[in-house]
Amino acid sequence: MSLYALSSERKEPLYIQISDCLEAEISKSFKSGDCLSSEGELAARFGVNRHTLRRAIDELVNKGLVERRHGRGVFVLESHLDYRLNSGTRFTETLSAKGYSTSSRIIRMQRIMPSARIAERLQIEPQAPVLWVETLRTVESKPLCVISHFLPAERFPEIATDYSEGSLHQFLTSTYGCKLRRTESLITALLPQGDDARLLEIAAGKPVLRVKSVNIDERDNRPVEYAISRMRGDAVELSVVL
Repeated sequence: MSLYALSSERKEPLYIQISDCLEAEISKSFKSGDCLSSEGELAARFGVNRHTLRRAIDELVNKGLVERRHGRGVFVLESHLDYRLNSGTRFTETLSAKGYSTSSRIIRMQRIMPSARIAERLQIEPQAPVLWVETLRTVESKPLCVISHFLPAERFPEIATDYSEGSLHQFLTSTYGCKLRRTESLITALLPQGDDARLLEIAAGKPVLRVKSVNIDERDNRPVEYAISRMRGDAVELSVVL
């Protein structure tokens, strides 16, 4: 881009115009980990002083597109995946519709007695067993989230023997005719716990976004799943659709 692409007659300040141009270039030509040209080179390229150029970079930093590394330069961050939460959100279906390849791997599956919170969310008796299914979900072969699914064991006995991979919700629909609808999502940012950091391939000090959700079967409005998802905070942006 030459300096002639910048216009003092436009409503946007010059630093915004530069930021918009760099954002478009990053989206088109850069990948995670790439380093931008030096501030001096960029200032000369756009025909502005370094103060204006720094303000443009600040805009990119605030958007989470780049980060400054002291003594090294400005580096492109991994783009955030836009993941929308609504009453019909389904991990596999939502991301496949966007053109992403996804996979699901079972980490563990156990029949357990529910905690008081799980029993409350599923509206079952404290002594009623539940199936705890832990899955790791990947997008484009990269780990994105770990999900703990809790389901009434007596209602879904075939899960323990017949479910092995893919979308758990699709399995519930095809096997039991469940029409699932999300009624609650509680979102919290926190540090990874247990083996989540290892599974998600992130540092222990990197935050995750935890989403606690309840899904009901629309046929009788009974809760059939309580799920606790832990998503990579550096890779996903949650959008709540009301």
